Amino acid sequence: MTKHIFVTGGVVSSLGKGITAAALAMLLKHRGYRVAMQKMDPYINVDPGTMSPFQHGEVFVTDDGTETDLDLGHYERFAGVCCSKASNYTTGKIYSNVIERERRGDYLGGTVQVIPHITDEIKDSILSLANPDTDIAITEIGGTAGDIESLPFLEAIRQFRHEKGIGNAIFIHLTLVPYLRAAGEMKTKPSQQSVGILRNIGIVPDILICRTELPLSKEHFSKLSLFCNVAQEMVIEEQDVKNSIYEVPLELAYQQVDLKVLRLLELPPRELHIDEWRTMVQRVIANDRPQVTIAVVGKYISLRDAYKSIYESLDHAGIANNFEVIIKSIESEDLENCRGYEPLADADGILVPGGFGNRGIDGKIKAIQYARENDIPFLGICLGMQCAVIEFARNVLGYPDADSTEFNPQTKHPVICLMKEQEQVTHKGASMRLGAWPCTLRDGSKALIAYGKSEVSERHRHRYEFNNTFREAYQQAGLFISGTSPDNKLVEVVEHAHHPWFVAAQFHPEFKSRPLCAHPLFQNFIKAAMENKQKNTTT
Repeated sequence: MTKHIFVTGGVVSSLGKGITAAALAMLLKHRGYRVAMQKMDPYINVDPGTMSPFQHGEVFVTDDGTETDLDLGHYERFAGVCCSKASNYTTGKIYSNVIERERRGDYLGGTVQVIPHITDEIKDSILSLANPDTDIAITEIGGTAGDIESLPFLEAIRQFRHEKGIGNAIFIHLTLVPYLRAAGEMKTKPSQQSVGILRNIGIVPDILICRTELPLSKEHFSKLSLFCNVAQEMVIEEQDVKNSIYEVPLELAYQQVDLKVLRLLELPPRELHIDEWRTMVQRVIANDRPQVTIAVVGKYISLRDAYKSIYESLDHAGIANNFEVIIKSIESEDLENCRGYEPLADADGILVPGGFGNRGIDGKIKAIQYARENDIPFLGICLGMQCAVIEFARNVLGYPDADSTEFNPQTKHPVICLMKEQEQVTHKGASMRLGAWPCTLRDGSKALIAYGKSEVSERHRHRYEFNNTFREAYQQAGLFISGTSPDNKLVEVVEHAHHPWFVAAQFHPEFKSRPLCAHPLFQNFIKAAMENKQKNTTT
């Protein structure tokens, strides 16, 4: 039987439930257990695919083409689990399924209600992770205890625990113990009230994890245990880590959280093997690594979570090369309004990530031109690849009006155009080219050197593509098409033949990078950036 762990949050949002859940999954997996993970989001959108990055952060895409919450990126990076459509459910998805059944007449004329129909649908969603290949399923409940929209999910997991019984499902509640600087005190009352909300629903946490800036005293542990009705040994301190989120599993392991979880789930403890992870973290926190500066020129720079996987992938590549990556985030619109290229002057490498819409496009193109003309290592991703194609057309091929039909449908040189299968699409949600698709890499390409193999699979999220009408003109002018779909119809990767390192991909390599296994393109990009820095230093 699959055992279940439910992770809830209280007091404030953005406490790090996703990282905590992923860190716990990593420890359990390194004790030899097969772990699956899942996020329940209380918003009414069916998925985050149509939501603005400024509101929601990045949209993480799974192999099976599901657009999901960014926390699933943490699940995959920490625990090494492969997420799928069963890994993310929203209120919108839950209600859509119930309403569809009602329209079919599946409820035999009965009145459809939150209890039992919505809660039953939620429980069925939780059980979608339960299978013979999963020992432990971890389900994170989005939102904060007390939110109206979270109530059906909390009621569902209360029922689930009652039905499965103690030992088969446990509750972990993540809360905040704030430090009031003016008073010089840490306050446990918010945590008490948060647990009180859960207790009113019928949920009593088995483990209470307390986010805090400063260490908890014995008095704090005692008070939290007494007033939250949690055994004192099950009150866990999760102090802010100093250097990297990848320290969190080690902090939890130090307090034996994984062992306490296994005891509650009535599972035998197994030996923990995390030496490789410890070594990686030690490398991250070392202060003696040479630094390399990467300029990330994007449209959503003001919200760091909008490029969460990009930033993490750069860090992974730094770890693999034993370099410290200094990320210089540049808003593409600001670069448009800058007369010269001063914001890019100290960059050892330039990365232009994905996005949608024409805002800030000229700034991205400006950054790409600077990288191309000054032999600065460049990595373009999705829209970044399309902008690289537009830049080359305007400044090398001599097509000043070259553009994407996304931005200018009337251009005479539509070097980027809508994919044929997208022409009849009217609904925006979950209708792009999504998920993992194969790509064939060409001999002699930097992409092939990076991957070390000619056949790869990468995740996509786009509607527009390289226009094959112009393929021959590009290749004759020096833009090397180094990766295509196996049938050679879709251009996946382009490179500059006479540039030290200029690679742009239509897919999203950042979704497959891991702290212990940096993505090959990012790893080679950072290596090229350091070589560029060393060259400039010596000259």
